[in-house]
Amino acid sequence: MKHPQLLLIAAGLALAGLTCAHAAPLAESNPFAKPSALPFQYPAFDKIHNEDYAPAYEAGIREQAAEVAAIANNPQPATFENTIVAMERSGQLLARVSSVFGNLSGANTNDSMEALDRELAPKLAAHSDAIRLNGKLYQRIKSLYEKRNKLGLDAESKFLLERYHTDFVRAGAKLSAANKDKLKAYNTELAGLQTTFSQNVLKEANASALIVDTREELAGMSEKAIDAAAAAAKARGLEGKFAIAVSNTTGQAPLAVLSNRSTRQRLLEASLVRGSHGGEFDNRAIVTRIAKLRAERAALLGYRNHASYALEDQTAHDTGAVNRLLAEFAKPAVANARREAADIQQAIDAEKGGFAVGAHDWAFYSDKVRQARYAFDQNQLRPYFELDNVLSNGLFFAANKVYGLSFKERKDLPVYHPDVRVFDVFDADGKPLAIFLADFYARGNKRGGAWMNAYVSQSKLMGTQPVIANHLNIPKPSAGEPTLLTYDELRTLFHEFGHALHGMFSDVNYPRFAGTRVPRDFVEFPSQVNEMWATWPEVLANYAKHYQTGAPMPQELLDKVQAAKKFNEGYRTTEYLAAAIIDQRWHQLGAKQVPSDVLGFEAAALKDAGVDFTPVPPRYRTTYFSHVFAGGYAAGYYGYLWSEKLDAESVEWFKENGGMLRKNGDWFRKMLLSRGGTMDAMQMFRAFRGRDARIEPLLERRGLTAK
Repeated sequence: MKHPQLLLIAAGLALAGLTCAHAAPLAESNPFAKPSALPFQYPAFDKIHNEDYAPAYEAGIREQAAEVAAIANNPQPATFENTIVAMERSGQLLARVSSVFGNLSGANTNDSMEALDRELAPKLAAHSDAIRLNGKLYQRIKSLYEKRNKLGLDAESKFLLERYHTDFVRAGAKLSAANKDKLKAYNTELAGLQTTFSQNVLKEANASALIVDTREELAGMSEKAIDAAAAAAKARGLEGKFAIAVSNTTGQAPLAVLSNRSTRQRLLEASLVRGSHGGEFDNRAIVTRIAKLRAERAALLGYRNHASYALEDQTAHDTGAVNRLLAEFAKPAVANARREAADIQQAIDAEKGGFAVGAHDWAFYSDKVRQARYAFDQNQLRPYFELDNVLSNGLFFAANKVYGLSFKERKDLPVYHPDVRVFDVFDADGKPLAIFLADFYARGNKRGGAWMNAYVSQSKLMGTQPVIANHLNIPKPSAGEPTLLTYDELRTLFHEFGHALHGMFSDVNYPRFAGTRVPRDFVEFPSQVNEMWATWPEVLANYAKHYQTGAPMPQELLDKVQAAKKFNEGYRTTEYLAAAIIDQRWHQLGAKQVPSDVLGFEAAALKDAGVDFTPVPPRYRTTYFSHVFAGGYAAGYYGYLWSEKLDAESVEWFKENGGMLRKNGDWFRKMLLSRGGTMDAMQMFRAFRGRDARIEPLLERRGLTAK
């Protein structure tokens, strides 16, 4: 998921002297000039144009600059209200434009937005620094922090004060003037590099589409899919050829069905070399510069490396805990993957294939192994996973059963793309709770992967309720054809909706704590819990119906789905661990240790960790690993596994307490989902579960205890 980093990024440009004192005020006709008049301040997408963003950013910066300057220079003694609450109220115009621009830069970008994004990134970094490095402002926060136990604050307010102090210290508030200047330079350059990396990944993915000459080369794909590939090639000016787009991860969905081994190999190779084979989108030099700058910045702030800096503020706390977790899983995961590879090799040999299993063979032959072992393949499931039915009778059905929510689609609100759907969300008492946007289909101007965004976050202080969006990258079928999901797409749908529920159920006072604003290695936990309902028998039986006949999925097939849940877990765990290890190895380097040979370093890191198993490449390689070199997961990709430990324990709790019951959902909501970042995350988990999480449920889930 993506969380735009919008907090406290406005006043800095003005305070740093980067705006014009005589700039024109924002025109009242600009859609960001005041809060949207639509329900819940839902963005007026039909009134927003490319040319509206830059003046709104400029005005928003000026506006918050004045607000922050007034706070920092207030002659009255610091109080919680005139300093901390005032900071929480500041920057509303900037927040409005940033939430829309930040979200659409990922979901529906264009050349104009990309150019503005490149221009804004370093300016906003400088702007954030000017707030966090403002000495007068920090002294006011520090004075309150030192007497926090005597201010009579409620628990959430006291925690907010503590977080502000921590945020400022970690941002460099205690540095000397000279070191603050160094830090500003690091942050400004990093912001530009990270934006370039992200844009290179998107452009390289579009440029890396596999082009083939004949239908025969795409044997195994459905006729409709081949026709779509022909249309995609025609759109590129390659009439008579066929184009297969490359998706975000290393693995590519067509690998599971393509029977032509040469085509499979070419497709995977096109994926693996992204960003590392020369040309204008090569990310290798950018990676090494980002790694060096992050390491130098960490050293300036007093840390051994960037990972030490990043993890201090997470629930894992230090690199030792993360390294132990990854090492604990590496050996059994690779052992399982090798057993799975041996099974695949048997299938290849049975067909007299005459070759050793390669990474491009895995998906194709693992489905054959699955079919032989469980008498079904993934394609048997898809007719029962039609998107509209899954959405209404699966996703929303589960949310109703567990939390009492109801959903009503509405067509009157504007959207930024015709594929986007909008739903009102009602709480168990019938009162409006949130607005939910569903943007499920892949587009050439949409970044890969899946994520959740908040256009408006809940806050009692600001009087706002949530406007939440989910984004997936499901291939859009031809006009009139149904959208039939793969099992992975089904699970992703439930996962991202878990993030959405986290945002919708937010019940906090302050914007700083709203929704998913929790530690990065905790944020995936609620979304992973929501995945359990995808295959919960009562839910599965309610939506798993044939899209043509309406016949329910046969019980025999249902049973096979449940029996096969641990199938291929060695592969799934190993590819994930490899990516998480790559992330840690890059970010546990000192500045002088950063290598120039990106791919050589990556290979050595995987070998050293014991996860260099050629048939299972990393889920992301360094040069297209946007989570860590463009997004907010630097030194944090381990968090999915860390969160899954909590998730597996929570699933056990639900089972122990009767499963899909409203009382269970209400408890999970009350103790966890509604609290956002208002308290220590692990304290929150213990309050819900009654104890710390154990590792055994996760090992059992992933089949890693088997000999």
